[in-house]
Amino acid sequence: MNRDNQTLCKNCPAYNPAGQKMEYLGTAYEDSNYRIALAGNPNTGKSSVFNNLTGLHQHTGNWPGKTVTRAKGAFRYNHCKYEITDLPGTYSLLSTSEDEEVARDYILFDKPDVTVIVVDATRLERNLNLVLQILEITDKAVLCLNLMDEAVRNGIRIDIRALSRRLGIPVVPASARRREGMGALLEAIEEVVTGTFQCRRHSIGARPPELQEAVVALRRKLKELYPDIQSPDWIALRLLEGDRRITDALKNNAWYVQNTSVDGMRNAEEVLELAASLRRNTGRDIHDGIVEAIYKKAAVIAGESVYQGSGDKVYAKDLQIDRIVTSKRWGFPIMFLLLALVFWITIIGANYPSGWLSDILLERLYPLLKEWTVMAGFPSWLTGVLIDGAYLAGAWVIAVMLPPMAIFFPMFTLLEDLGYLPRIAFNLDGIYRKVGAHGKQALSMSMGFGCNAAGVVAARIIDSPRERLIAIITNNFSLCNGRWPTQILIAGIFIGACVPPALDGVITAAAVIFVALLGIALSFGVSWMLSRTVLQGEVSTFSLELPPYRPPRFWQTLYTSLIDRTVFVLWRAVIFALPAGVVIWLVANIRIGGASLAVHFIDWSDPFAALFGLNGVILLAYIIAIPANEIVIPTILMLTVIHTGITGVGSGTGVMFELDSVPGTAAILYAGGWTLLTGINVMFFSLLHNPCSTTIFTIYKETGSVKWTLVASLLPVVMGLVLTFIVAQVWYLCV
Repeated sequence: MNRDNQTLCKNCPAYNPAGQKMEYLGTAYEDSNYRIALAGNPNTGKSSVFNNLTGLHQHTGNWPGKTVTRAKGAFRYNHCKYEITDLPGTYSLLSTSEDEEVARDYILFDKPDVTVIVVDATRLERNLNLVLQILEITDKAVLCLNLMDEAVRNGIRIDIRALSRRLGIPVVPASARRREGMGALLEAIEEVVTGTFQCRRHSIGARPPELQEAVVALRRKLKELYPDIQSPDWIALRLLEGDRRITDALKNNAWYVQNTSVDGMRNAEEVLELAASLRRNTGRDIHDGIVEAIYKKAAVIAGESVYQGSGDKVYAKDLQIDRIVTSKRWGFPIMFLLLALVFWITIIGANYPSGWLSDILLERLYPLLKEWTVMAGFPSWLTGVLIDGAYLAGAWVIAVMLPPMAIFFPMFTLLEDLGYLPRIAFNLDGIYRKVGAHGKQALSMSMGFGCNAAGVVAARIIDSPRERLIAIITNNFSLCNGRWPTQILIAGIFIGACVPPALDGVITAAAVIFVALLGIALSFGVSWMLSRTVLQGEVSTFSLELPPYRPPRFWQTLYTSLIDRTVFVLWRAVIFALPAGVVIWLVANIRIGGASLAVHFIDWSDPFAALFGLNGVILLAYIIAIPANEIVIPTILMLTVIHTGITGVGSGTGVMFELDSVPGTAAILYAGGWTLLTGINVMFFSLLHNPCSTTIFTIYKETGSVKWTLVASLLPVVMGLVLTFIVAQVWYLCV
């Protein structure tokens, strides 16, 4: 595309909803004129609005609770620069979960110039609960009535003017997925921050009489002692309920308290004593009273503004589908069949691009690089380190890891965009609750089948720190795409060989599926153990909203899956694989006393490894190939050739290799002393060993704790050694 065409595209309303008046600034939010908070319930399209205004590509999906951290961006409109913060999606500001505190504290304490509240137009009454809470904190707000296209499809009509008059703020209909209404939203934001639109402070009112009297009394005291205090009604309510954050803020003369004196502490104590006294005198659950008042007000406003037409048929269709996919009879079979289909397509589909990449990187480019280093006069050891070590490790990771991730993640994201993933969490919630975990762990577990590092990141959607940690620690029990090839290869060689050729494929597949299901069972078991020992605690309340089924956005899904997930994870894996390749080459080629370091370690560890039905080659391979599961088999083949002295295979002594022929691979393994027991225990140990380096690094980044990173890394190893030891000892007794 030439420069003139690019200019025309940027001036197109479809690309730039406000014409030349608006400019994307990405993350360049420093020195902004105004600050915007973007708030709303989960799954209302906040991230889509954020992306439309900033030009960024924050991942969006049809899953409640996608945004669990604050994302910042910026744009320029009418020569003014705006900083916009996408707050975590939350249903309320009255609780104490992490996402609710992040959203509430930013609006209350950071005092943005305007809060854009994004609501689902198809579920306005429920969304109004949060809207009313925000409007008690600030009157500088704009209501973005998103998903209007779905409202129209469902026969829902909304009186925009009546809703705006009732709330006292601008109301803008929009469809962020289609980039509709963004221009009007920008105009409304500008009108509020410049004072062109005078917003009206909103109060819930209509509270139970005793609660309202308590609010009035406490508000009077707050205004008396702190004349400049903001949102006195809302602060009074939170003090009556005993909100810890608000109480601490009052004691510390924080944020909203102005013109304090040396008597500030005495004033705070006076207010808190009055709040405690009023709390006792109300004689009822204050929280329930507040919630009841909000729900009543939301129902009244929705009743005055929303008109339901013929859309019941659409809702009825969603309900009919849910009666099947979430039923006790069909829910689990459909879930397992659908996930099995995704895995099958991933494995089968990845064979062709993986073979293509292997041909380019290993069969063609590798020999050329070797020739180039010889022509350039590189010493043999440097060629070995750079080409036979670092390059080969990186090439294998790319060839083996990239294709399945590039297939799995888009398919998984399409299911997410469709709205099916929350149904999986719904089906598994009962099991997770019984083991002391969170139903949303179903998402992180499923994501872990593609990549454990991505599964660890996906655990962010779990609000409870305790339950999020359980999900992170147990994610390695999901059989990631780097371990599927190992499982399939070993099962085909050793398990499939035990049955007639006609049943070879079926039995091989069954063995691999058994190992994957064992991983799921162990994740439940370890979750149960952790929740009753070192991570004790009450299971958090899980109110899961099942979003409507929506047509997936194929091209956007493909882009976000490849950039946000596939490329991100692959880049980390390659970074860790390169030094691992160097270490592998050094271990295989540094010689002491006529034998390599690898041979010395293998001879020394063989008796110990035999206790677990393994051998020294396998132990060493899993130690030095820790950065990437994709290079375990090439490392095993190389070490077996070195230790046995086999000639005529591979690219040279001490160089990792793989064979296209399964019988050829089998011959090398059998020559290395492998038996059926070895094959079985390698399959178990491939499931239960330490996470790869990429996952370990991601665990540390997500937890910020060395202790929990070590627990997550060592626990599977211990379990793997225990399981293989038991299997080996039983085998030795029976065979």
